[in-house]
Parts: sequence; C-alpha cells; structure tokens
Amino acid sequence: MSAATPIARFPISFDGWYRVLSIICGLLPSRSYMNVDNEQVQVRMGWAFRSRFPCSVVVSVWELDRRPVSRGVHGFAGRWLVNGSGRGVVNIQLSPPQRAYVMGFPVRLELLMVSVAEPSALAAALGQGLKGSP
Repeated sequence: MSAATPIARFPISFDGWYRVLSIICGLLPSRSYMNVDNEQVQVRMGWAFRSRFPCSVVVSVWELDRRPVSRGVHGFAGRWLVNGSGRGVVNIQLSPPQRAYVMGFPVRLELLMVSVAEPSALAAALGQGLKGSP
C-alpha cells in the first residue's frame, strides 16, 4: 500500500457464531479485512488467505443475490469465497487473474467473493458502481 494515498479499510464481516468459531481456530476477525487505496487492493483473512492486486484489474463488482451457507475460505478454479458472514457478500471480478495465497499455497484468483458490512462503499472505493448479478 502506498504511504502517500489514504487507505480505506473494509473489515470482513463475521456472524456472531462464526466469530467465536474463527477465534478458536486462530482466524481473528481483527486480521480479516480489505485495504483499498488509489493503486492497489490488499485482502487478508488471518492466516488462511491473502492477496494483493492493482485496482486496475478490477473489472466488475456486484453483490451476491443469495447467501452462501459456508463460512471461511473456499475456492476452486480461480473463484474464492472469503467470508465470515452470509450477508453483504460482494463479487469482485479480476482480469487478468491475479495471485492469492491460501494457507501459504499460491492459487489463481479471478473472482473474489468477500463479506463486508458496506458493499456499496467497497464498490465505490474500487472505482466501480455496485451492480446486480451479471
């Protein structure tokens, strides 16, 4: 993150029951967030997930129209769900795909689905309007 530009922090949101479970597992909500500045995005969910990519690769942002049942870090084939809640899940489409790390292992990141309290504010920080499902 550039020191010259202000950073907007969007904590990853957690349901109450999952907050307790994640703390027991060492996946602290205080270390689960998205930082956005004018140049890049940093995503972190404790020790389980991390990624950093330029804002310029964000091509579309939309809110998920259904609530996922699962919580945590799950993915396959470039699509990663990073959430502590089923509410406020934002889809962030990246092109070209970027690098992320899941438990330290490198993975391809093409679609990031992340739970935040303020989806519209995150979309605005990413330079995108929040759209409906594509």
